[in-house]
Amino acid sequence: MRITALDIRACRLPEALPSQGSLRGGAGAMECLAYTVICDDGSQATMLGFAGRSARGFGETAATSLRPFLIGRDPMNREAAWHDWRRADRWWHHLPIFAWGPIDCCLWLLAAQAAGQPLWHYIGGARDRVPVYASSLILPDARAYADEALEVRAAGLRGYKIHPPGRSLAEDITIHETVREAVGPDFALMSDPVQPYTFDEALRLGRVLERLGYLWLEEPLPDEASGALAELSRALDIPVIAGEVLAKHPYSLADYAARRVVDGLRADASWTGGVTGTLKTAHLAEAFHMTCEIHTAIFHPLEMVNLHLCGAIRNCGWFEVLWPMAPFTAFLDGALPIQNGEAHLPLAPGLGLAIDRAAIDTATLEVF
Repeated sequence: MRITALDIRACRLPEALPSQGSLRGGAGAMECLAYTVICDDGSQATMLGFAGRSARGFGETAATSLRPFLIGRDPMNREAAWHDWRRADRWWHHLPIFAWGPIDCCLWLLAAQAAGQPLWHYIGGARDRVPVYASSLILPDARAYADEALEVRAAGLRGYKIHPPGRSLAEDITIHETVREAVGPDFALMSDPVQPYTFDEALRLGRVLERLGYLWLEEPLPDEASGALAELSRALDIPVIAGEVLAKHPYSLADYAARRVVDGLRADASWTGGVTGTLKTAHLAEAFHMTCEIHTAIFHPLEMVNLHLCGAIRNCGWFEVLWPMAPFTAFLDGALPIQNGEAHLPLAPGLGLAIDRAAIDTATLEVF
């Protein structure tokens, strides 16, 4: 079997982000790339990919670099491709951290489909269900976060993670206190400020979260600030987890694990180099008796890959989805398999749910 074509399409999601919620740095309709790897036996696999603020902007670069690299390769030799791409990328391409992930996902899906197994079984199953928590967008005020946390709890999910605005530490502390008061002491809460603080501010927030019973503090400082993160992790009792935006997993995180810079790592199918990169990072963390929590991949086809990864590793406690889910559901033919607050691993071969190719065609802005 050989790869004969790589189809790359710039797409715009049909549903915009809600008016009261945003991702820091932008709102409105999101864009992504749709990658399809096609083989000489007629088999193919499609996966969505992150594209930053412009799918057209990255699509041309992705096609120019990835298509000639892939054509003619045996799709079953995923490990060779992963290492070969890492070296090729270093020499001349220097693509973003989200470039290789969708390709690697396609290669794994081709293999799982050929084997007639769901991806998590093909990797090696560890469990068939995972508790689910919802992550907020950036909301206007403390009341909005509290109302959304109550909505998430009423929907049956098991936890809620706050992405605070980061405008001031005082406001962020009020938000975390208000949410805890709203949901009570027994509902799981997490915090992900996305690195807006000084060291002293992060330490103060961590102390508050310890008092409020939050499960973890995520990315309070830049991922690359290993010295400050190590000192913060030692000063706090609440687990500090980080690492999702460091390039070149797992190598960039090896020292983080060995020196215990943080208490847990982060990885996902989109930004960590696909299934291969995420497994390597999770196994690295496991070797040091650390957790590796799987970071949301935003788009639900990629979230399905994340779910398969959650089903194939033991040192991840949760499956994460962005809330509200509706803006991110496009291009998956069916809803994420969540029941009673748990995501259930599918039993159908490959991804377990079909990619909606007609919806991709409708959403296509440009083909590369």
